[in-house]
Amino acid sequence: METIKTKLIEKEEVSSLHFPSEPISIRTEQEQKELIAKLKTATTLGNVHHNKIKIIFQDDEGLKEVRTTIWATGDRHIVLKKGTFIPINRIVDIVL
Repeated sequence: METIKTKLIEKEEVSSLHFPSEPISIRTEQEQKELIAKLKTATTLGNVHHNKIKIIFQDDEGLKEVRTTIWATGDRHIVLKKGTFIPINRIVDIVL
């Protein structure tokens, strides 16, 4: 299994990042459904059990990783603490 090289950042840094509007990759419909299911599970874990998860995403500078709880999952973004957003089309993976 290939290891993804990411830069670990604090959740407070996410709000200062710039996210391009174009998606990081073209996902199949099945891959998109699987990601959304993981995001919804992570949201439940965060809200009910306060479990932190690893979010791997890409901003305009490269791959980043943050370990935090997801408060909400919308159609186009996830919401972290203090109303910080990450676009779903820039998320590479979620590790529960």
